[in-house]
Amino acid sequence: MAFAACNGTLFPEKPSIDSDLKGETVDIAGIAGFRKLFVLNEGQMGSNNASLDMLRLSDASYITGVFKKMNPEEAAGLGDVGNDIAVIGDELWIAVNNSGIVDVLSAKDETEIAPIQVPMPRSLAYDNKYVYVSSWNGAVAVYGSDWSVDSSQSKNPTGAVYRIDRRTKKVEGSVEVGYQPEGLAVYNGKLYVANSGGISNFLPPTYAYDKTVSVIDTKTFKVEKSIDVEINLQKVYSDGKGNIYVTSFGNYYSVHSGLWQIKADGSVAKVSDYATYTAIKGDTVYCIGNENEFDYLALPEWKTWKCKAGAAASWTINLDGVNPYGLAALSDDSFVIADAVDYFNPGNVSLFVDGAKKWTVGAGICPGHFAIW
Repeated sequence: MAFAACNGTLFPEKPSIDSDLKGETVDIAGIAGFRKLFVLNEGQMGSNNASLDMLRLSDASYITGVFKKMNPEEAAGLGDVGNDIAVIGDELWIAVNNSGIVDVLSAKDETEIAPIQVPMPRSLAYDNKYVYVSSWNGAVAVYGSDWSVDSSQSKNPTGAVYRIDRRTKKVEGSVEVGYQPEGLAVYNGKLYVANSGGISNFLPPTYAYDKTVSVIDTKTFKVEKSIDVEINLQKVYSDGKGNIYVTSFGNYYSVHSGLWQIKADGSVAKVSDYATYTAIKGDTVYCIGNENEFDYLALPEWKTWKCKAGAAASWTINLDGVNPYGLAALSDDSFVIADAVDYFNPGNVSLFVDGAKKWTVGAGICPGHFAIW
């Protein structure tokens, strides 16, 4: 019996129920150390066509539309505008913004475990007990026929962070933060929340972007302070060593995007310019941006940076015609980059190894977010 058990013949592992799903075969040489790469396609706002793809390393297969294939009873699909995705243990958590849902799936077979209602969820972070979700909390901008904002119909409440028990999948309260919060990160009992003010920029009471990071004590679940960084903040990362990194989109005409560091002592310093698309792997943040980002008629001149312990260095990669919309680091020298193309039709995902593009596959509409299981 011992011999049989060691060879897996006495209690053979059952194949996953998603093992019959087939997709495009790709070359996975140069990437390892995980089972699946999940790709969240945002879809078009108001079209209810967010979707989920995956790269399965066991058979080197890139499979599109996984959620619908594994959950055919969900006629409406994944929902309206996928905004963030995270693997937590053997679960896959997805924030679906316009649908007001945080959907929890099995990472093993992509079947739905629990849809959780959260108003306008944006980004996800987690610790041992909770999943934290940033929320625009009902903020909305309504545009007139001339594309000006109709302030009589628009809303600009402050945002919130919701706390969900990982075990029960129940919301256990919320806390008010700044305007239109986006990314968050947890480190050493503190939750750091990037407030963008993406709507308050053209609505009362401020008519300005937010520029603060709200710091929440995870034990009391209260905001203990706010830190001024830069306008229109987006992503937040922790390097696990006391440094918090925050990205800014700027104002799209005079203030460039960039990467900022909140040091362990609470001081703030700018690390690099042009950090439009970013990802973290270990204690290193990878950035892609372009110096001519204000010239919408010019072809982007992409620049790449990697930042560690607050120091920025050039990161050499040949984008080979790919226009980034999302980025994930698989290792120190392998990356996947999403290209939304025209934002209306299916985009694509490309693998880069040792600075060069290895392959490109078709994805859903507006691919932009990645998670590794």
